[in-house]
Amino acid sequence: MALFRSRAENKVREAGYDPARLPPGQYLTEKWPVLHAGSVPHVDLATWDFTVTGEVESPIRLTYAELQALPQTVLTTDIHCVTRWSRFDTSFRGVHWRELAKLAGPKPTARFVIAQAEQGYTANLPIGAIEADDALIAWEADGEPLEPDHGWPLRLVVPSRYFWKSAKWLRGLELRSADEPGFWERYGYNNGADPWREERYSF
Repeated sequence: MALFRSRAENKVREAGYDPARLPPGQYLTEKWPVLHAGSVPHVDLATWDFTVTGEVESPIRLTYAELQALPQTVLTTDIHCVTRWSRFDTSFRGVHWRELAKLAGPKPTARFVIAQAEQGYTANLPIGAIEADDALIAWEADGEPLEPDHGWPLRLVVPSRYFWKSAKWLRGLELRSADEPGFWERYGYNNGADPWREERYSF
């Protein structure tokens, strides 16, 4: 592992980056590998909607146009996959959770969020993870609309966690008072998913 780390850090230096940005067990790539379970869903924006439900005062349902009409945020961040690749300086455009929270009014009991995606996929997070400044509900990456393989028309972006938590093909956020394992957590992935602690698997 020490040899892997040394080689990975050397690659980061050669690319002109600070090796401290690379979490343990990761290697740097300029590519954006495509990984997901199941097929890429067909999406019809004429019938597509996005919801915020659960422990909120006012559940909301937005069309794609209504979502994009909210105040937008652009951020540049590093992303880290549980399969060990990291990609630096990835740019995303979308809406921050704070804008949706103004509409939905989270209750004090809202401590967790379940990202609801196409084909029954879910990802669970503490609500603080989506409240972070570097989290986003995104429809654009690197200046272009998300590619279907990367979650178009909408995906969650939570850089503080391994990227399986950043659910593709996002359709809604359900706020909960109690946590519930998401899709990959039920298959043995670690519930925390912190790349700096190498929380990859629960076994």
